[in-house]
Amino acid sequence: MDNLRIKYVDLEQSENLESHRTNGFRNTKSLVVRRGAPFKVSVQLEGRPFSPKIDTLRVKVMLGNLYAVMPVTFSKSSSKSSWNAYIDPEEWNPLKPSIYICSPASASVGSYRFQLCVLTQDGQKSSAYGNFILLCNPWCSEDTVYIPFEDQREEYIQSDSGLLFMGSGTNIVARPWSFDQYEPGVLEACLNLLQVSPQHKKNRKMDYLNRNNPVYLSRVVSAMINSEDDRGVLKGNWTGDFKQGVSPSMWTGSGDILRKWNQSGNSPVKYGQCWVFAAVMCTVMRVLGIPCRVITNFNSAHDTNGNLVIEEYYSATGQKLNRTKDSIWNFHVWVECWMTRRDLESGMDGWQVLDPTPQQRSGGVYCCGPAPVKAIKNKRVDLFYDVPFVYASVNADIHTIILGQGQVLGFSKDTERVGSLICTKAVGFPRLQKITGDYKYIKSPTSTLSSRSSSSSGDSTLRRGSSQGVLVFLTLDKSPIVGEPVSFSVKIMNKQNVAKMLKVHLNAQAKEYNHSPSDTFWENHGVLQLAPMEVKVVRQKIPLAQYEDVVGDNLINLAVVVEDMASQERVLSSEEFNIASPQLIIQVADEKSIMQHSEQTALVTFINPYSYPVSGVLTVAGAGLLQDKVQFRMPPLPPGGRVDQPIPFMPNMVGEKMLQASLWLTNMNVTIRGFKMVSVNSV
Repeated sequence: MDNLRIKYVDLEQSENLESHRTNGFRNTKSLVVRRGAPFKVSVQLEGRPFSPKIDTLRVKVMLGNLYAVMPVTFSKSSSKSSWNAYIDPEEWNPLKPSIYICSPASASVGSYRFQLCVLTQDGQKSSAYGNFILLCNPWCSEDTVYIPFEDQREEYIQSDSGLLFMGSGTNIVARPWSFDQYEPGVLEACLNLLQVSPQHKKNRKMDYLNRNNPVYLSRVVSAMINSEDDRGVLKGNWTGDFKQGVSPSMWTGSGDILRKWNQSGNSPVKYGQCWVFAAVMCTVMRVLGIPCRVITNFNSAHDTNGNLVIEEYYSATGQKLNRTKDSIWNFHVWVECWMTRRDLESGMDGWQVLDPTPQQRSGGVYCCGPAPVKAIKNKRVDLFYDVPFVYASVNADIHTIILGQGQVLGFSKDTERVGSLICTKAVGFPRLQKITGDYKYIKSPTSTLSSRSSSSSGDSTLRRGSSQGVLVFLTLDKSPIVGEPVSFSVKIMNKQNVAKMLKVHLNAQAKEYNHSPSDTFWENHGVLQLAPMEVKVVRQKIPLAQYEDVVGDNLINLAVVVEDMASQERVLSSEEFNIASPQLIIQVADEKSIMQHSEQTALVTFINPYSYPVSGVLTVAGAGLLQDKVQFRMPPLPPGGRVDQPIPFMPNMVGEKMLQASLWLTNMNVTIRGFKMVSVNSV
């Protein structure tokens, strides 16, 4: 009788990728599957047919030095808690049996090897080897990352593009970002990130064992995205000097960053700021199979002494002063991951805050979270991990102090500005979704010092300053746009039955989102007389020529100080805002019939809104649409001039994809952006 041997093993790539929803990883060398669900391998035998009465099949799976050995049975196992392998009797073929290998829903994430053995009654043994990558499985109800809605799994796992919200709460900027999880080399970089982590270097066996737990995985990734304690991915830089690397504003996706880090032997990529750290972490978590979304907290408190109070200082003429280590960032970006918290009391499952931006140490390492959003809302500062830090960032009070010649000339308190808007991208749509109510109990509008009013030009924000005798409101007339003057109104109310002579000081300073403002670039001073109980509105405009150098990612701190010349009382009202850049317009001809592997053309349009000529470099990218980024140099374009650039592209993936363009204006150091969602159909 001929010897029974394994000729080869077929990993049934197409069938497994489809059933495990890992189609995007089709070009990876290893098979990519999800835990808690069976995957199929077909074994081509030679010599003679397999006989279940005298022959046995055995599977050994290995992760590092950990392994599990299981016999191949002829009955489907319903156990989701241990490794098992079986042959479906209905598919039985003695020369080419199909074996289903099923991991437990709590298996560790990583790159596995497996050995398939056939053993005969007389002791003959034949083996074959293979590899597979195992990820978490949010489709499996026994998995701790299970999320029950298909549209959320589509958004928070499968989607390879999104929007990051920046700017200010009064003038929100939606920045397109490509998560790139299916792009070449990205999956390998994400898995390598686990391999070079300090936890893995210190104790490989414990690291492999702990990789079954999304709480552990998320803390490892949060620390590894920044390079403060390890061979992490990104080096942070908030100095404004990016000559040694790439400005954080220039990145358009995670793929370039992760590939660069992996190909450089794990040297940190320069440079990142909060939105880059968060977006790259979102990519890694989605690759690992853990649902993840990017969150923006507008007016985010950085409370260095933990007293839930941020102090802001102004001069007597409205200039903001740099006098404290505490600060309010106009926005701060982190991520949320969805998971069950078996390490905490019940009620803490669901979204968890993780913040990879290096700010303070957690357990001796620069990472933050996972902090349950429900714990933050209910001020459960006794729970793991880093709940007090996140709680302060959305709940601190702001004390505003006016100083003059070393004395306090005025004081006010704002309990509403910090964490005034917390948001993420909506599921399935390219728009903002407010989630402030997930983090805090929203007070009724009548109780707030910072409220919204509606006008024909859209939402405008007003912030109030008050003293015993005078009430001041500073209101933006409409959202500021590049090319138009910044129009605002100062409403001053005399609350008393005596006439008042007032000095009015207006001051505008440029600032970065996470710094105190720089020098004043515009100011205005005057005197105003108010009759008893009179209300006056002062309308002002900052002309384009005065603020043109402030556009881009910079913001403006605008303040008014009103001084009662009789009582010396001073009252301040302020607003911080960005000036919206124009957007690139992207159009796609016949966009309803875009097919995979069929060439299409997009048209990118830019109209110069500035008062002088601009030139620059246009970069267009699109995961699943373009093989590589394409760049074009734009010659000087006069004021009001228009340029149209055709972009040929050929989609290689089906589904909703993002085509994004960025125009770096070299003579202004400003980047103009635009994006277009494209729906690709299968042939």
